[in-house]
Amino acid sequence: MPYVAETIARLKKSAPAEVEFYQAVEEVLTSLRPLLDKNPKYRKHGIIERIVEPERQISFRVSWIDDKGHVQVNKGYRVQYSSAIGPYKGGIRFHPTVYSGIIKFLGFEQIFKNSLTGLAIGGGKGGSDFDPKGKSDNEIMRFCQSFMTELYRHIGATVDVPAGDIGVGGREIGYMYGQYKRLTGSYEGVLTGKKLNWGGSLARTEATGYGAVYFAQNMLEGRGDSLNGKTCVVSGAGNVAIYTIQKLHQLGAKAVTCSDSRGFIYHEKGIDLALLKQLKEVEGASLEKYLETHKDAKYTPVSAYPAGRNAVWSVPCQAAFPSATQNELNEADAKELLKNGCICISEGANMPSTPEAVEAFLKAKICYGPGKAANAGGVATSQLEMAQNGSMQQWTFEEVDAKLKDIMKNIYIRASEAAAEFGEPTNLVLGANIAGFRKVADAMIDQGVV
Repeated sequence: MPYVAETIARLKKSAPAEVEFYQAVEEVLTSLRPLLDKNPKYRKHGIIERIVEPERQISFRVSWIDDKGHVQVNKGYRVQYSSAIGPYKGGIRFHPTVYSGIIKFLGFEQIFKNSLTGLAIGGGKGGSDFDPKGKSDNEIMRFCQSFMTELYRHIGATVDVPAGDIGVGGREIGYMYGQYKRLTGSYEGVLTGKKLNWGGSLARTEATGYGAVYFAQNMLEGRGDSLNGKTCVVSGAGNVAIYTIQKLHQLGAKAVTCSDSRGFIYHEKGIDLALLKQLKEVEGASLEKYLETHKDAKYTPVSAYPAGRNAVWSVPCQAAFPSATQNELNEADAKELLKNGCICISEGANMPSTPEAVEAFLKAKICYGPGKAANAGGVATSQLEMAQNGSMQQWTFEEVDAKLKDIMKNIYIRASEAAAEFGEPTNLVLGANIAGFRKVADAMIDQGVV
């Protein structure tokens, strides 16, 4: 399609070497073809050309002093992608792999994810190539304070409300919030993911993982099935993976794997959630230590993975939850999952499946929940935190969880109805992209050329 192809070619020329960003844009724009063919108004108003360009990109130096008194320098980013339906909303990621292409891919995806929730939130993302691993609390505090000393100029409760992401949890949010308050003299809900005693929301920590499981349950129920009794594989060992495993166990499924950057655990009896939390949330230890308690479990180091494969996806299962990072599941992994009887994929991470893997899932017509739909529970609950901050209230865990469950059900309904409207009822990639895009695009048309 020349219109989409021209836009992507122009983008590659104006923003070279941002591979993940191109991948995200191409996936979305290609799937929008039926909508664009049906509704010429989007081309008339230049929506595609506008929506792929962020409203604002901010990059800045972050200088800080380590515990040895040495000056360290990192790069900070905030991409404010779209405010058509609400203030910019999206996490901050601290990881050595962060660069402009990663932040732009995440921010672009965030537009449609946030739109799908039905809540009044736009799309944005931020981060730094700073690596919190191996740093002392004081070093992390100094870095966060320096990061916020620039970022505070660009955010606000009705402008841009960042949250956590990889490498950014309650500790980092606290340090950044304290610095924001110090600089502005304002106590407002400018960050989400805060701790409970100063404005945080119950169920926020659990939300992304719980939401991915709720989405999987909705997909299966749409086909007369459920998660009860299913064997599930989960990648990752952070918040998303941990609370995916917890909710799976609560719904009668059995999660048998988890993974980190060094390898993965397979425990046929089911992952010991309490031990996993102890190892990762308390000790920050390698998963290999899991074997000290469970001799019957198996640990496979990354060095022993098959060439070009992620060994987690070789474990037979009925449902899989990629919850680690982008492009962790490739075409060979997808074929292995399908061969071993997997009938449901719900993505807890952002864009964890390569385009070839996604194509394999869609061709097989299994339940496939793309990240922008399946992992929207985190940002949805962030907005619920904003609502609580705005009313100076705190809801119970049960209230937040019930709202999250309804939001995930409605995301599934919106995506599946849009997919059916365009003749592909099992294609939730198509449905999620069209449903998310249409709301934002119509708002952009209403608001004029800005």
